[in-house]
Amino acid sequence: MKFLDVAKVYAASGAGGNGCVAFRREKFIEYGGPYGGDGGRGGDVIAEAVENLNTLIDYRFQQHVKAKSGEGGKGKVMTGAGGADAIMKVPVGTEIYEEDGETRIVDMAIPGQRYRLLKGGNGGFGNHHFKSPTNQAPEFALPGQPAEEKTFILKLKLIADAGLIGMPNAGKSTFLSRVSAAKPKIADYPFTTLEPQLGVVKIDETDFVLADLPGLIEGAHEGVGLGDRFLGHAERCASILHLIDGTGDNIAKPYKTIRAELEAYGQGLDEKPEIVALNKVDAVPERELAKKRAALEKACGHKVHVISGVSGEGINTVLRAMAKEINQRRIRKAEERDYAQPARAPRTRYERQTVNYKAPVVAKARLMEESKKVVPSAAPKSNKSKKTGAKAGLRLAKAKAAKAKIAEAKAETKNRPKAKAAKSKSRPTGKAKAKPKALSKTAKRTKKKQRR
Repeated sequence: MKFLDVAKVYAASGAGGNGCVAFRREKFIEYGGPYGGDGGRGGDVIAEAVENLNTLIDYRFQQHVKAKSGEGGKGKVMTGAGGADAIMKVPVGTEIYEEDGETRIVDMAIPGQRYRLLKGGNGGFGNHHFKSPTNQAPEFALPGQPAEEKTFILKLKLIADAGLIGMPNAGKSTFLSRVSAAKPKIADYPFTTLEPQLGVVKIDETDFVLADLPGLIEGAHEGVGLGDRFLGHAERCASILHLIDGTGDNIAKPYKTIRAELEAYGQGLDEKPEIVALNKVDAVPERELAKKRAALEKACGHKVHVISGVSGEGINTVLRAMAKEINQRRIRKAEERDYAQPARAPRTRYERQTVNYKAPVVAKARLMEESKKVVPSAAPKSNKSKKTGAKAGLRLAKAKAAKAKIAEAKAETKNRPKAKAAKSKSRPTGKAKAKPKALSKTAKRTKKKQRR
């Protein structure tokens, strides 16, 4: 399969169906009224990231993607069928741009991710939608909304954990074939790798994807050689393995050349963690090897690994250094992903106790209901208690003053002198005289007559 990482696609969504103008015509129904249905909705254009794809070769032969249009409305207030969506399946890591190739719309970096690029048109309303008391027989309907059309540029950036860069014939393809099951083309002439190659590497308990990128030469950012168009596949890498041919004369020069190309390309490649390895040491004498290693360490400013892709010398050490950077990046990404997601509220009794051992076992809603049952005398607050202002404050002050007076009166009654209590006890005891009965009106009249 030919590797293709850039494609141009024309896409169009579906148009909405037209509304229907119809009237009800049945036996014994004189005034049926409007009976036309709405039109169906047009299909959308949706991009979907698929794991089993690694190239955009499909869009070399299918450059037009169109969704289905919605059907028109029908009588008996039947809505037309909606149009089918058009699904654009792209490899994971594809970036979708506008026609200018610079304005990015979406980055399809997650397997199964879906994004709606174009929205289908809505269906038009039928005459049944417009009936009213003043317009009981509308003879018109609305047409469906038109479709959306746009041209997109698809750019694939491979999802790799580490990238291999270096000058042509630095031994990158040999290294990839040594550490993985990939079988890239290997020859004794430059530019044998014309497209990126991927391989799965396993070291200790870490698995990661290694991308072999075509060789760079001086002036690659200006289009010399294969250019720097494949460097975009290294933008997502956690680390970069820079291989230097140990059989060359000037070791520091190729390193500086590649670093200059990375800085000219930008996109943060020159800031990524870099592991430098001196390759093909099996063909270098020991005396020259020490001098070349020292010169390369002076040029790059950090440790240089000594490896051989043919004999396998020092390869495990380099792979462990790459795995360390990759694991650190994975942990950092997992933390960012967990931090970005909102914390889920505990629902079950076990979840509440694991989150907070002091949390009540009974749900809050049930506790509120039980409190209402236990205190039935709690009367609902009146609307008057909601009033605020000077009147409410004056009313509260008067109530407090009245309570204070009552409290003072009670205190006075408690603190009365005991002498008064003794007087009341010294009263003569005996039978109390009965009160005279009240006379009736007739008795009073007779009494008055007797006095006269």
